[in-house]
Amino acid sequence: MVQRGQLDERERYARGAEVLDATAEARPAASAAIPSPTAGSTLAQRGRRGRRGRRRRTGRGRRTLVAVALAITTVTGTAGWAVAHQQPAVTGPPPGAAAWRADDSLGRPLPDPATASPTAVARFFADLTTAEQHTLAQRHPLITGNLDGAPITLRYAANARALAVERDHESARARDGGLTSQGRDRARDRAERYAALLSGDRQILAFDPRDRGQVAEVYGDLTRARRTAVIVPGSDIDIGSYATPVTPATPATPSRAITSTAGRADAGPGEGASTPPADAEAAATPIGMATSLRSELARQAPHTGTAVISWTGYSTPVGLGLDAATGRLARAGAPRLDRFLAGLAAADGAPAAPPTVLCHSYGSVVCGLAAHRIGPDASDLVVLGSPGTRADSVADLGTSARVWAAKDGSDWIGKIPHVELFGLGHGADPAGGGFGARRLSTARVDDHAGYFAPNTESVRNFARVTLGDFDAVRCAVDSDSTAADARGCVSDLL
Repeated sequence: MVQRGQLDERERYARGAEVLDATAEARPAASAAIPSPTAGSTLAQRGRRGRRGRRRRTGRGRRTLVAVALAITTVTGTAGWAVAHQQPAVTGPPPGAAAWRADDSLGRPLPDPATASPTAVARFFADLTTAEQHTLAQRHPLITGNLDGAPITLRYAANARALAVERDHESARARDGGLTSQGRDRARDRAERYAALLSGDRQILAFDPRDRGQVAEVYGDLTRARRTAVIVPGSDIDIGSYATPVTPATPATPSRAITSTAGRADAGPGEGASTPPADAEAAATPIGMATSLRSELARQAPHTGTAVISWTGYSTPVGLGLDAATGRLARAGAPRLDRFLAGLAAADGAPAAPPTVLCHSYGSVVCGLAAHRIGPDASDLVVLGSPGTRADSVADLGTSARVWAAKDGSDWIGKIPHVELFGLGHGADPAGGGFGARRLSTARVDDHAGYFAPNTESVRNFARVTLGDFDAVRCAVDSDSTAADARGCVSDLL
């Protein structure tokens, strides 16, 4: 399913690139038409200085053109839509923090959800009885369910309760005659979305109903997993688009991503295997990305416990506007990603090894800004279809994680200027040869949303990196990332 605004994004970025090219071609001709202010011997005497000056002005002019093209792409191309639709950056703990802090039922202060470290949170819950833990989850489901460092299974239970409370609240509002018909429709829509997240036996690791909503979901048995991956999606993802079913007939089945495995050759002992998305379009949704990767992990390593987490824990841009072209929302989201990963590492039931973090599109900006903090809590950082990471090189990211990049020649993201000027743009291309990332082959990928599509070299590579099977990784040797038999980027790992 193509996400809202995705086609418009592609067209606007393409227009911006065309403006850049056309303006750059026209500029020398326009300059030649301007008559010289001097003539004869005076011009000859100033020739050398003039050439040096023109070179400096040309350099400044090219940089200006890039900035102008980027501004046209993000502002003029949206006809004022960008400013009107800037998204609020939701940060801090969800509603209920004040009641949590005031709760003295255990005879001791509860860890402040705004300031306590995930390690401190994990120590606090380790000192509680099981009954005490579940009492807190019942009394404060939104706080417990989003408290990084709390036990994994406790967070599942707390978020299920929080979703049920929010569903019932919105269902009541949908019947409230005091609301406008539009207000009742919005309430009904949210109630249905919450009900979808409660369907089947889903494992919701984070849920925040504020604004457009945030959610993180686990596919697989995280408490038994030996290898895990965390997917950070890009623009236009929220509770509404995340909860959209992969197939209209059976919304619960792909959402849960685990089905009966009787007779399945790719299922490990006692563990389900991911249901692959129905097609390439389905694999463009957060649910589709996670289920496709989980299915590929099960195919490659059927006897290895694996889990995939789809993390939409930050406020994403909507469409193409200033939010997508600047780092404001990414700067707000980076500490949340850092805290989430630290919570995974500290919690009871944590994965056996640090996860691979895969960051798509604007999600790679979030990961780039968080990279210097998440190194100990992530083994590998993979950026795909990236507009930039706000860093000039792998060294500038300041991370101890291995850094990989994937960008296909069919991806329209390749048309944008990889610059960062006047607050616009996200810097160097991480899939460029000078950035220093290990470049992965993306053979058979089709366009910006196709990296997790089944049978693509990219999703196979993502699984290989997650499993640590570097001998099987296929590297890219050109900008199109289609050299599926190259292994140069992993030679030092073999």
